[in-house]
Amino acid sequence: MDDVLGLGDVLAEAEEASPVESVDVVARNLLKRFGATCVSFLFVDLIGEELVQLTTADGTQNGRRPTRIGLRGSVHEKVLMSQRLHVEPDGEGGHRAISPVTNRGDCVGVLEMTLPYADERVLRQVGEAAHALAYIIVTDRRFTDLYHWGGRTTATSLAAEIQHQLLPSAACCEAEQFAVAGGLVPADDISGDTYDYALDPDTLHLSITDAMGHDTESALLATLLLGALRGARRAGCGIAEQARHAHQALLDHDRGLATGQLLRIRLDSGRVQLVNAGHPRPLLLRDGTVEELALFANLPFGVVSPTAFQVQELDLRPGDRLFMLTDGMQEREAADVDLAALIRDTRTRHPREAARHLATAVRDACGGHLEDDATVLCLDWYGAHPTVRRAEADRGARTATPGCCAP
Repeated sequence: MDDVLGLGDVLAEAEEASPVESVDVVARNLLKRFGATCVSFLFVDLIGEELVQLTTADGTQNGRRPTRIGLRGSVHEKVLMSQRLHVEPDGEGGHRAISPVTNRGDCVGVLEMTLPYADERVLRQVGEAAHALAYIIVTDRRFTDLYHWGGRTTATSLAAEIQHQLLPSAACCEAEQFAVAGGLVPADDISGDTYDYALDPDTLHLSITDAMGHDTESALLATLLLGALRGARRAGCGIAEQARHAHQALLDHDRGLATGQLLRIRLDSGRVQLVNAGHPRPLLLRDGTVEELALFANLPFGVVSPTAFQVQELDLRPGDRLFMLTDGMQEREAADVDLAALIRDTRTRHPREAARHLATAVRDACGGHLEDDATVLCLDWYGAHPTVRRAEADRGARTATPGCCAP
């Protein structure tokens, strides 16, 4: 069948439609172009355990009750992990196709449909449509609560709402020199963990923080801390000055204390500046060996100290993987998890999958009920001038031959 609409037309139609209808625009386009049926978009919930289906191209909706699908062990999980389009016979002469919907490494969800035929040209264009859908969703979710509402498969407290809004809008980011991904397993009584990243033309900024206390008190403390850090960073302050601003904000408002770690990474060299404010040391995977970095630790933010925050330096090498953790990844029941072994075992996986694997292991070790937030930030360093970009490799993997899905 000839294409009825091209991707340029899809983007134009999506822009003309309401932000809550953009997914439907793509679904209708696929129906017209390939005779696809049962087209649906399923996105990953807040804790990464389920996929949520809100709409389908045939208009089927379950009122305000979205369809939920368990992610662990499913074909959808394999699609998200491999970033490959999966195709299989549907038992009725057609083909079930599932494509990852991913933007700069951030897995938004999957696009699923039934196709009457699935040759290489069709599969390639389905993969392109899924990639376009990722950009559309990233743009349109700023204007609607649809995706926020659908992703809440569990009750969300006020503290959890505050904490979620403090995190980056995308848990993962890829660029030529690096890929970074975060994972957070909230405690039953939110404990104030956050992670953050920002990219400048020549610098990658990373932070991970742990505000003391629980529930709304820790969430408010984390808000003050992260607001001070972001404000100083956006004003062009160096890393020591960013730390000082955060420290002073906690002192001025007498909100308590927080540990934290700040990194500034030069993209042209891999040179790292680091401030450690009483935080657990990072773990570095290099040449198959995991080691804890021997860093000096200043006192936490908010604790009066006669010593200024010390800026330490280290060099990243191409192939290095760095993990930043909060103490919830290592305390109480979580201490039974062999983090070093898991880091080695997941060394070939994308950072988003490595971070998710570590976070899931800690959640399982705690029986799904954590006494403290557990947060991980994983950084892969490819080098200033890598020969192969991981992002390009991922994009190339989106098309697949019929019946193919990488494990």
